Amino acid sequence: MSIEEIQNEIVEEFSMFDDWMQRYEYMIELGKSLPLIEEQYKTEDNIIKGCQSKVWVHAELEEGKLVFTADSDAIITKGIIAILIRAFSNQKPMDIIEANTDFIDQIGLKEHLSPTRANGLVSMIKQLKLYAIAYQTQLN
Repeated sequence: MSIEEIQNEIVEEFSMFDDWMQRYEYMIELGKSLPLIEEQYKTEDNIIKGCQSKVWVHAELEEGKLVFTADSDAIITKGIIAILIRAFSNQKPMDIIEANTDFIDQIGLKEHLSPTRANGLVSMIKQLKLYAIAYQTQLN
């Protein structure tokens, strides 16, 4: 599946909920299904700067595609990174670099987060794209 197809799927899933309490519950559920980062990668280097809570992300290139694993010490943040990883993991670095993130606005995520969490969301997206740029450079 392409990044856009996955993003459309996420938008569709979120549109099924009537209110934000249900959406938060769904995000918490998504967080529980997050591909967890191995303990050895829970290092300072893998912490996303700009997040209020701790978020660790690790990226590996497998057969030309970036595979992300992550974890967070906060349950909502774990749900947010789970959504991003679902959209961007197992994709080619160049596709991640070029992908837009309009789906975040479509599900209304930014406007329903506290300013610090919204900043954290932006930092998470930026970090995933930085990983993609680093691995794309290696591929060239």
